[in-house]
Amino acid sequence: MVHNPIFIGGPDRCGKTTLRACLVSHPNISIPSVGSNMWSYFYGQYGDLRQDENVERLLAALLRYKHVRCLDPDPARLRREFAEGPRTYGRLFGLIQQHHAEREGRPRWGDQTGLIERYADVIFEEFPGAQMIHMIRDPRDRYYGSLELWPDGKGRAGGATARWLYSTRLAQRNLRRYPGRYLLVRFESLVRQPEQTLREVCDFLGESYTPAMLSMDGAPEYREKRSHGRPLQPGESPLSEAYIGLYRGAIPPAELAFMQRFAAREMAAFDYQPDPLQFSAAERARLVAVDFPMNMARLTAWRVVEGLQQRAPGRFGRRPSSGMVVRDAGATPQPAGS
Repeated sequence: MVHNPIFIGGPDRCGKTTLRACLVSHPNISIPSVGSNMWSYFYGQYGDLRQDENVERLLAALLRYKHVRCLDPDPARLRREFAEGPRTYGRLFGLIQQHHAEREGRPRWGDQTGLIERYADVIFEEFPGAQMIHMIRDPRDRYYGSLELWPDGKGRAGGATARWLYSTRLAQRNLRRYPGRYLLVRFESLVRQPEQTLREVCDFLGESYTPAMLSMDGAPEYREKRSHGRPLQPGESPLSEAYIGLYRGAIPPAELAFMQRFAAREMAAFDYQPDPLQFSAAERARLVAVDFPMNMARLTAWRVVEGLQQRAPGRFGRRPSSGMVVRDAGATPQPAGS
């Protein structure tokens, strides 16, 4: 029996990890607790994998990345099995995930990676039975969650809006291009109607719903984290509507005004309503002269960098941060074009 892989995408702070906690509570599904980021950081960066030296450079880089190392890959088995079939990036990534799922005793593997929807075309070509679930969240709450983790983020509202718009437009495109293989899930629906939403997800995946998914029994650490110390009854979901609207009173009004103006059409398409905002004449003048141009410049800069990274990964590809790379003996493998 062929078990089709599951990919969870969407921007950061949109509920991918939450959905993962539900899905790994199903006995058939294995998804690592951290995003593998293999597509984001390694796809296309090491040349043609029909050449052995490129395979070795890619493997060396993958095995130094902490999010891959935690999957406990077996290099000898990877080399042997990779040589037995198509020598593509996706297949190598899939073997790493497949082997990890086998060690967990689960027949179906999955991957959660931020903005993996960028690679939908390649993934669906590589894995004809693959299914992708795209998590989306109110861009203002997503931005609030991002600031909680990265308060010194340089992109501010401009970068956050660019990232959200990029993802939602890919969602709309991929839904049209891959009907039946691509599912959009709003974080707010998962929180407000968790059982109904999870049943819809299971129908999409062709899996039977189990109550353990609602209570996240397969992800006890995440269940405890989301309960915030609140005692939970057996079978009770740790999710709460308190996660909705957190941005109010926390995000500066000028940044909210920018997001609501430049993402207005997409927000309406996904049923996110703008908040009324009041500004004095002086504040409005500053919006037009300072705040909007500054955030538009950040939005544009994000798009330019994203375009370069996506179109020419061998030269401009994304890299893991130095803290996420284990420095083994020997030189760090260089991507193609370095």
